[in-house]
Amino acid sequence: MRGRILVCGFGNVYRRDDGAGYAVINALRERLGRPPLDLLDDGFTDLGHTLDTIVLHQLMPELAETLADYDLVVFIDAHMGNVAEEVREERLEAAHRTPFVHHQMHPATLLALAQQMYGRAPVGILLSVRGYDFDFGTGLSPETAALVPWAVERIMRLAEELTGA
Repeated sequence: MRGRILVCGFGNVYRRDDGAGYAVINALRERLGRPPLDLLDDGFTDLGHTLDTIVLHQLMPELAETLADYDLVVFIDAHMGNVAEEVREERLEAAHRTPFVHHQMHPATLLALAQQMYGRAPVGILLSVRGYDFDFGTGLSPETAALVPWAVERIMRLAEELTGA
């Protein structure tokens, strides 16, 4: 199967490990031979590859239109100690779900919105990286930074599975 892939990192880069999505996206871009995204670049001007990357502070309904153009979307976020795994992988069903915090959307809800509005939704996967420090500041804790390469490798394997490359 051939397809387009979107990797969407989200979180607050000014709350230390909540910026894990941003760190994974830039490590993935480095692996792909692309320049890193700076803090003011969300990646939307660089779409058009087989594997695209974007970073967002939070998930918003407007993203549903973009998602409808892809076959697989991998959402990257940070989680607190309430999840046992260091990196948790969850296959998402397109359905309304309660968000992690009430001022943003859950990734599964975005998939459902894409299906409802545009007649198609990609396969969705949430990779959630364990965060240890959510205090104000930039840069990941050493523990979370050590998980970034694992997340990048998992994304690369998912891309290979989808594209057969």
